[in-house]
Amino acid sequence: MTANNTSQAASGTWLPRWEPEDNAFWESEGKSRAWTTLILTTAALTMAFITWFLVSALVVRLPQIGFQFTASQLFWLAAMPGLAGGSLRLIHMFLTPIYGTRHVVSLSTLSLLIPLVGWFHAVQNPDTPYWVLMLLAFLAGLGGGNFSSFMPSTSMFFPKRLQGTALAVQAGVGNFGVSVVQFVTPWVIGFALLGGMAWVGEPQTMMRGGEEVEVYLQNAPLVMIPFVAVFGITAWLFLKSIPIKSNFAEQFDIFRSGHTWSQTSLYIMTFGGFSGLAATFPLLIGQVYGSFENAPDPLAWAFWGPLVGSASRVVAGPVSDRFGGARVTHWAGIGMLLCTLYVAYNVTTVTGLESFHTFVAAMLALFFFAGVGNASTFKQMPMLFEPRQGGGVIGFTAAIAAYGPFIFGMLFAWSFAAHGSAAPVFYGLAVFFAFNIGLNWVLYARRNAPYPC
Repeated sequence: MTANNTSQAASGTWLPRWEPEDNAFWESEGKSRAWTTLILTTAALTMAFITWFLVSALVVRLPQIGFQFTASQLFWLAAMPGLAGGSLRLIHMFLTPIYGTRHVVSLSTLSLLIPLVGWFHAVQNPDTPYWVLMLLAFLAGLGGGNFSSFMPSTSMFFPKRLQGTALAVQAGVGNFGVSVVQFVTPWVIGFALLGGMAWVGEPQTMMRGGEEVEVYLQNAPLVMIPFVAVFGITAWLFLKSIPIKSNFAEQFDIFRSGHTWSQTSLYIMTFGGFSGLAATFPLLIGQVYGSFENAPDPLAWAFWGPLVGSASRVVAGPVSDRFGGARVTHWAGIGMLLCTLYVAYNVTTVTGLESFHTFVAAMLALFFFAGVGNASTFKQMPMLFEPRQGGGVIGFTAAIAAYGPFIFGMLFAWSFAAHGSAAPVFYGLAVFFAFNIGLNWVLYARRNAPYPC
C-alpha cells in the first residue's frame, strides 16, 4: 500500500510524498534525493560486501600463520558467510517497506562492527577454537544480508526507465567491496598500523618465499571499522524513507507469481555464480596450483575476478535499459556457459603452472559475463512487477542467490575430497546455466516472447 501523508510517518524519517514516475515531481525534487540516497546507500553497501567477503581473504592465510585446519575445514569457513548472507537476506527482503530506508540502512551498517571487531581479535591467536571462527564467519554474513534491503529501497526511489542503471550502479559498486578486501588485505597486513600501538596487536610469523616474515592479519578488519562507523552514522543523519509501506503478511503476494521463481533461477545463475566463485576463487587457485613449485599467491590473482564482474555489472546497467534486460541476460548466459565448459576442461588437465594463465583468463571471462547478467536480471524484475512487489522480488532473488558462497564452498569441498578435482562442479554448473538460458529465451528474450522484459 502507498501512503502519501504524514499521519503514519515517524517525524524526521518518512517523506510525505514519493512519485518518481511523475516527471514534474522527479525533476523538481525526486531526482536529487534519489541520487543522493543512491550514493550514501552504495557506500554503505560496499562496506557490507567487504565484511561479507573478509573471510575469503583471511582464510587462505590462516594455515600460514599457525592455524591447523584441513582443506575441508577451510572451505567450510569460506562457505559460512554465504549461508548467513542468504538466510539473513530472507529477513532483509521484508524490512524496507516496514521500517524504511533510513533505519534499515543505518542500523544494519553499524551491525557490521560485530564481525569486524571479532575477527580483529580472533586472528591474533592461532589457538582460537574452530567453532569461534565458524561463528565469526557466520556473523560476517551480516554484510551479505544488507543487499536484500538496500536494493529494493533503491528500486523504489527511481522511475522504471532508470532502474536498470541505478540498480547496476549500486550493486556493481557494492560488489567492488569483494575486490577491495581481497586486494587490500595482502598489502595492509604487511606493516604495523598506527605506529605499532600496543592495542593494535602483535605480528604473526608467516613463511613467504622460503623466508619468515612478520604480518598483521588483524589489520584487514581493523582498517574497515572506522569506515563502517562513519557510513552508518551518515546514513542515520541524512537518509529519508519513502512512503511505500507494507506489513510482513502483505509482502507474501510475490510468491503467487511464476515470474518470482523464474527470475530467482536466473539470478542464481548470475549472482550465485559471481558470489560463489568470488568467495572460493582464492582457495580454488591454491588447491589447483598450490602444490607446484613457485606456486602463485592466490590473493595476488583472486581479486581480479570480482573486480571484473563488478565493473561489467556497472556498464551493463545502461545497456540493459537500452536493449532490454532479457536480451542481455541471454547473451550473458551463453558467455557463462562457454567459459564454464572451458574451465572444466582446463582443471582436468593440470600438470603444472603452464596452464595457470589460461585458467585465470577463463575465470575472469566467467566473472565478466556473470556481472553482465547480474545487471540485466535486475532490469527484468522491475519490468514484471509493480514497484513494491518488484522490490520484494529483488530482495528474495538476491537472498536465494546469496547462498552461492555457501553452496560453492560445499561443492568444492566435496569435489576435491571425492574426486581430487574441481571439474565435477564446473560441469554441473554448465548444465544449470544451459537450463537457465533456455528458460529465459522461452519466457522473456525470444521474438514474440509472452513476457518481454
